Amino acid sequence: MTLFSLAKKNIKGNFSSYLVYFISLVFSMVIYFTFVSLQYSEKIQENILLSDTMNFMFMAASFVLIVFAAVFILYSNSFFMRKRKKEVGLYSMLGLKKKTIGRLLFYENLIMGILALAVGILFGTILSKLFSMILIHLMGSTSEIDFGMSIEAIAQTAIVFMVIILFTSIQGYRLIYRFKLIELFNAAKKGEQIPKSSLLSSTIGILLLVISYWLILRPFPEELTNEYIQLNYGTALIILILGTHLFFRFVTVSLLKMTQKNKSYYYKGTNLIETAQLIFRLKGNARTFTLIAILSAATISFFGATYGGYYGNERQAKEDVPFSYSHLSHGDTFDKKVEAIVKEDRNHPVVAQLTIPVVEAKGKLSFNLDYLTDPMKIISEETFNSVSSALDRKDTVSLSGNEAAVIKPRLTKFTDHDFQGETIALEPDFGGMLKMVDMVEGHVLPFEFPDFFIVVSNGKFKQLSSVSTPLVYKAYEVVDEQTTAKTSKELSILVGEDFQVSPTYYVEYKEGKEGNALNLFIMGFLGLVFLAATGSIIYFKQLTEANEVKSEYEILRKIGVGKKELSKSIQKQTLFIFGLPLLVGLVHGAAILHFTSNFLSNLIGAKMFVPMLTATLAFIGIYFLYYVLTVKTYNSIVNK
Repeated sequence: MTLFSLAKKNIKGNFSSYLVYFISLVFSMVIYFTFVSLQYSEKIQENILLSDTMNFMFMAASFVLIVFAAVFILYSNSFFMRKRKKEVGLYSMLGLKKKTIGRLLFYENLIMGILALAVGILFGTILSKLFSMILIHLMGSTSEIDFGMSIEAIAQTAIVFMVIILFTSIQGYRLIYRFKLIELFNAAKKGEQIPKSSLLSSTIGILLLVISYWLILRPFPEELTNEYIQLNYGTALIILILGTHLFFRFVTVSLLKMTQKNKSYYYKGTNLIETAQLIFRLKGNARTFTLIAILSAATISFFGATYGGYYGNERQAKEDVPFSYSHLSHGDTFDKKVEAIVKEDRNHPVVAQLTIPVVEAKGKLSFNLDYLTDPMKIISEETFNSVSSALDRKDTVSLSGNEAAVIKPRLTKFTDHDFQGETIALEPDFGGMLKMVDMVEGHVLPFEFPDFFIVVSNGKFKQLSSVSTPLVYKAYEVVDEQTTAKTSKELSILVGEDFQVSPTYYVEYKEGKEGNALNLFIMGFLGLVFLAATGSIIYFKQLTEANEVKSEYEILRKIGVGKKELSKSIQKQTLFIFGLPLLVGLVHGAAILHFTSNFLSNLIGAKMFVPMLTATLAFIGIYFLYYVLTVKTYNSIVNK
């Protein structure tokens, strides 16, 4: 029998011991292959407008997945090899040479990796169609996705994971050389020392968390610069991580030791066992808990932000492009050509057609406004009210003389109080002063910075028009504007770049939906990986600890503690281990999400409640599954 065949026989005979590591390998490969196959899908690229953006985003996300998958597999392999140290020591005692044992472990890991790669690609191929359909649906497309295998995705996955597998195989080969025989046999007997509580460290930890929350939640300054963002939020992130580690390392230990002083609680039932076990384990778990809490917070907050952006896309597109089609007039011939294209589309009849004259002027405000106002774009009261009527808006204005109303600029937080009673001194040629009496909401034309529109009375606009010839814009509102792909494409080519955004609502809506769908899909995908990985990390650590304390549970059974009581004790300990980092991660995530929702102006408001709730429920649901699995496996190890 060759060493290679012995390795295969060893895997076959002890596959239950290899199962957890095998599943970790397969899961990482399935996720990566599925993701990469979407990147190479020609069908998806044909049906979206942002194919170049998609390729870049998928490449960046693939790199993150490679790093995370490598760390996850190395961690899983470390857990697996730790379980096998005693077995390796036994081989050495039976007379096998270190070189031979190293080669055996190398072959075993290599076989496991190749087998996992085959299974991962098989399941990844099946799941890739499902995820392709999900992505296409999120983007609002109705295209059919064919079932197929991507050669590029298979090759890329095989290369990436063969490198990782070879590395972990070499790690296994070196195991026999890194430890003495006695260390291999006693590897599972190394216990944790009782962690010390520290009032100073606990106080510093809580103080750091309070400061980091203050930095994250405090209002933005009037001038938000890159230097401020880097200094303020970079500092907040660093001290948040440090504070979280100190919280797990010292604050939780102090709180648990306080429960020991409560005799009525401590000596009731199995509370003594649970409290002692948790105190012993917290020192070794502090770094893991910190990692999980920070990853959970980042995933929850960014998934919540992208979720809010996706479902707020329609509203945002209407903010940026109020009418179905808009363009600057270039003479009767050009305007009639545009009108003919719009009216030829019988499936989308015109419900409103407007001419919007705009006078551009310069003027000086009576107060300092942190916004560019040059040039000011002036429209008449009649034009604004006609736009409101065509778009079924409630806001209308009624002005006289030199009265004026400001249309709230996009992406700002200005209120009525910022403008009421203030004045605008127009250039001498335009004559006189405008008195601002109101601020209204409801944009007239597609976004173009500076976005400072002023509504004046009809008489005043006529006077201004005699001084400066207005720019004339044409606007059309049609039925079912979210499906005007063909007409929008023709007009976009014809009109060109009259605005900084698309002159057609459909293109702006579709590009926004695709971009937000990609963000949501990628963040959801990465979030799934992070969730599974962090859940698995806790799972592996709990199983490691279960193997280490088997003898202690055997003693407890011998002194009369029933299996049912021990099972409840395991459930409570595991709930603490899973619940504590998740709870801290949720609180951190809520704070970070508050920052991101304020930073991204289109996400401001109560709309963030649903994204936050969705992300939170998803995390709790997946962690609950890991909790149930961990309790069952832990119980089967120590409570037989």
